[in-house]
Amino acid sequence: MGDDVLTALLRPLWLIDTFHSVWEAGGTWGVKGHQDSCAIVHHMVRGGCVITFEDGSDPVDLREGDLAIFPHGTAHSFSAERGARTTPLSALVPNVSLGRSGLVRVGTAPYETRMLCASLRYSPLTDPGLYGGLPRIIVLRRPMLEGEPLLMSTLAALPSEIARTAPGARMVALRAFETVFVLALRVALERLTEELPALRALRHQGISKALMAIHGSYAEPWTLETLARKAGMSRSAFAQQFKELVGESPMRHLMARRLQEAKRLLSDTSVAQQEIAQRVGYRSQVGFHLAFRKEFDMTPGVYRSGRKVGRVGEPARETSKNFL
Repeated sequence: MGDDVLTALLRPLWLIDTFHSVWEAGGTWGVKGHQDSCAIVHHMVRGGCVITFEDGSDPVDLREGDLAIFPHGTAHSFSAERGARTTPLSALVPNVSLGRSGLVRVGTAPYETRMLCASLRYSPLTDPGLYGGLPRIIVLRRPMLEGEPLLMSTLAALPSEIARTAPGARMVALRAFETVFVLALRVALERLTEELPALRALRHQGISKALMAIHGSYAEPWTLETLARKAGMSRSAFAQQFKELVGESPMRHLMARRLQEAKRLLSDTSVAQQEIAQRVGYRSQVGFHLAFRKEFDMTPGVYRSGRKVGRVGEPARETSKNFL
């Protein structure tokens, strides 16, 4: 079951390149990252660090052998200890070159901490779909990794592999990091659903089927009843469980998914505006127009015009479970 969800999560994504680096750190040190449109991987090869977020939430301690995944490139800092002064990432790595590897040192010798880092760049043209429901950080502890031989062997081989200049080295590194990412998500879906509430809906036997239907077939004329049947649940049990796990009602989630796709189509001027309502599942232009305006505080036409000249801001829609 988890493999089906994982396929649905990753199917829309197209990995196009990576930036990878080996970090060595010593003394009291700290690095302040920034929000990025990529997935980020941190593997603690030796030593440990503390991960903090800008919203003041509880820090996350990474220990030797741990693997941390940031599916959405969420801004975070990593440092030797809590409260350490940080240096902006841009000052330490001023010229990021995709497909290249480098050694970055921070702090003072001896450099006892060693970390493998990578940014996985996905095509900006793809729609994230279910992927948007992943939490901002997923941490796999060393004991958990030790039960995953393919993941462990790939991580162990990466430092030497990314240093090579052999033919195809860039492609090999790209696929190796993608393998780490996919395997890490599989482990998370199998083993971290109780620790990470955002994963529970994706792992739930019925709700996951409904989510895959909503994200993969949003233009279908779904109703609460037909989604409940898809989930193999009664109407009332489905509605209650969906809201508890996803953070909003099934029909609200469906509407948001349709309107997210509408925004993508409106950004593509090769698609006629009058076709968009039907393509995303609305049976009338009026209904689509009203829903879009209520959701984004502007009409579809204004949104398209603003995208043409780069003037439209896109207010984020928040839910309790991070789903799109």
